[in-house]
Amino acid sequence: MQFLSNLGLSGLNYGTSTGQNHLGDESTADKLTSHSPADGSVIGEVTLTSREEYDEVVETAQKAFATWRMTPAPQRGEIVRQIGLALRNHKEDLGKLVSWEMGKIYQEGLGEVQEMIDICDFAVGQSRQLYGFTMHSERPRHRMYDQYHPLGPVGVISAFNFPVAVWSWNAMIAAVCGDVVIWKPSEKTPLTAVACQKIVAEVLRENDLPEGIFNMICGGREVGEWMAADNRIPLISATGSTRMGKEVAQVVGARLGKTILELGGNNAIIISDQADIEMAVRATVFGAVGTAGQRCTSTRRLIIHEKVYDKVKKRLLDIYDKVSIGNPLDDGTLVGPLIDKDAVEQMQKALKQVKEEGGSVIFGGEVMEGEGFENGHYVRPAVCEVRNEYEIVQHETFAPILYLMKYRSRDEAIAMHNGVVQGLSSSIFTLNMREAEQFLSHAGSDCGIANVNIGTSGAEIGGAFGGEKDTGGGRESGSDAWKAYMRRQTNTINWSDELPLAQGIKFDV
Repeated sequence: MQFLSNLGLSGLNYGTSTGQNHLGDESTADKLTSHSPADGSVIGEVTLTSREEYDEVVETAQKAFATWRMTPAPQRGEIVRQIGLALRNHKEDLGKLVSWEMGKIYQEGLGEVQEMIDICDFAVGQSRQLYGFTMHSERPRHRMYDQYHPLGPVGVISAFNFPVAVWSWNAMIAAVCGDVVIWKPSEKTPLTAVACQKIVAEVLRENDLPEGIFNMICGGREVGEWMAADNRIPLISATGSTRMGKEVAQVVGARLGKTILELGGNNAIIISDQADIEMAVRATVFGAVGTAGQRCTSTRRLIIHEKVYDKVKKRLLDIYDKVSIGNPLDDGTLVGPLIDKDAVEQMQKALKQVKEEGGSVIFGGEVMEGEGFENGHYVRPAVCEVRNEYEIVQHETFAPILYLMKYRSRDEAIAMHNGVVQGLSSSIFTLNMREAEQFLSHAGSDCGIANVNIGTSGAEIGGAFGGEKDTGGGRESGSDAWKAYMRRQTNTINWSDELPLAQGIKFDV
């Protein structure tokens, strides 16, 4: 495919990259094969990182950090600005690779690359705004202030569903903060990572910068375990399942390291009887079937006022019946494949459990077969009628399953909404100001993201992204999330000719 050649991926075998260089003997090293979920075809192979190579990467990153942290922050921002320009030049090709390797439709692939461009722009501005604070000292002729310093090598463990965007949220902010980055992409989407490394490496070469500012390693669980246990990596940012996040948190916490965890979501939309129904339904469909239900912010639960329940259900089913499923690169496709066979099987198990617990599947759920679906992992998005307390509803199934349930009162709706262990994204559709304000108040949504009259999916990079409870509590991307990538230091300067002690303590010698 031409877009692979345009990204410098014209062969089948690729090494993992530390800025400019490739690691490992590609002729003998173990390989990880990337298949397209669209048709099962082999896209390429990436060399797995050995333990020896891993240590080499970390050592290279440490050396680069010594130089990078002393580079003025606005100059670091200039490098990130150039990375953003390079991503603009490769937007269409990289968007197609994201689509082909992960399975999301091309428009979403383009959107993911645009997120990378946007975070680069944001980080450039942030490079001139790494603010500290000044305080008044209780001691005469003393000055106190806070400042922020780079942490060191930052480990980024990303998931398949956003194979490049989430890395960039972390990497570009960390870079302007003076950190270097070690990236372990999902073993299901390694080629998009290789493509990004090539783009970044060219910018580093053009600026005569040392290798090791942006690094990539490739592998599965074992490689992630090396990173989590490594005292040389002060911060691990991990995106994935709650199970994975808890394991990472325990290992990193045991060595008193820092974590940014962005884990599972079980996101709900409340549709009030005073909502703009058409707008609510359209937002629901995008949130539920976009990326084939494989976003951490995908809409999984729909909590509908009993007065409008039947109207909402009918309109939903009308739209679901028209949703086009197929090759993610084809024009007109709205739903591409699930990532692999296991994801299809998990969806089928979830639908079976819905029925066993007393719910019903009122639309879809079947595995797609026949012409155009050969060797791919295609399913028809499902709609189910359930109760919120069902065990299967309490869990996140990474597939396009939408659970419908009724409510009567506003307080009941919020209790249902909050009645799950996850706390990522949330939304209410209402034209009633009091309902909207309660949803955003202390007595409303318990999620890290709460929206009014927009869906749960599609966050902008300007806001901090992340959630509460079993979602992990981490924050990435915008707002003041940059502080997580730096260490805070309080400084006091005595410019007097005396040595007064705090709290008025007398200690004369």
